[in-house]
Amino acid sequence: MKTKQLSISLLVISVLSISTASAQNKKFYIFLCFGQSNMEGNARIQPQDTVVGPRLQVLETVDCPNLKRTKGNWYTAVPPLARCNTGLTPADYFGRTLIATLPPDVTVGIVNVSVAGCKIELFQKDSYKDYAATAPSWMVNMINEYGGNPYGHLVEMAKLAQKSGVIKGILLHQGESNPNDTLWTLKVKSIYDMLLKDLRLKARRVPLLAGQLVNEDQGGKCAAMNRIIDKLPEIIPNAYVISSAGCPAAPDKLHFTAEGYRSLGARYGQKMLSLLGYKQQATTNPTTAGPTDNTGR
Repeated sequence: MKTKQLSISLLVISVLSISTASAQNKKFYIFLCFGQSNMEGNARIQPQDTVVGPRLQVLETVDCPNLKRTKGNWYTAVPPLARCNTGLTPADYFGRTLIATLPPDVTVGIVNVSVAGCKIELFQKDSYKDYAATAPSWMVNMINEYGGNPYGHLVEMAKLAQKSGVIKGILLHQGESNPNDTLWTLKVKSIYDMLLKDLRLKARRVPLLAGQLVNEDQGGKCAAMNRIIDKLPEIIPNAYVISSAGCPAAPDKLHFTAEGYRSLGARYGQKMLSLLGYKQQATTNPTTAGPTDNTGR
């Protein structure tokens, strides 16, 4: 009798597993985004940025009554793509660049958990509590929107996203708060490795794309950090650095203008398309021309 009950239980588990697997759409490409203010989105959203097709989706990671969005649900990716009142981010034109080239039956989903001004330590499992405990009150408010643990929140949202699609890549833009930190690449590697472990991902299938900070050619205040960011592929074999050369900077020389985000985001997209096996386009984004990215491994 016990053997029969065990067989029935195993059959039920098997059926449930098949049902769960079948619910996952292999043509729904998910991309995780994290970092500080430039990935969060700093530039004012302009009218042209609000025209988005339904093939580009965003998983809302917090409740946003002002946007009529609820945490954990998918929506057409009209910016903002981070929290409720953030700005234009590279993820916007990263996604648009992908859907402009990918087959029409492929949908792209963005999951963005970013915190303005934060050090990379905020996303490390063994460092975030100590870092958050000394963070300024304005940053603590952002951290608390993610349950006090941005990394844990990113994993929670990523697991939810995996029920709908397949994680194809991870986007990072961070570094202004870690200037001249020669251990930055190792810290990023620890986060990348932990994401792979927690989400059961294979490194060879999930590249990490890291964008440079505002470039020296734009008077970037933290441009020297790009030399450290450029070393990331030496530490993570499947990492690629996205050039910020020529991307217009905001007056503070720490953030990009809306045009800069469009160009930088499109470069992320072009690199991802090449990694997915698609020929790169002649321009950096779907709406404006600019230099293509030739960095990365």
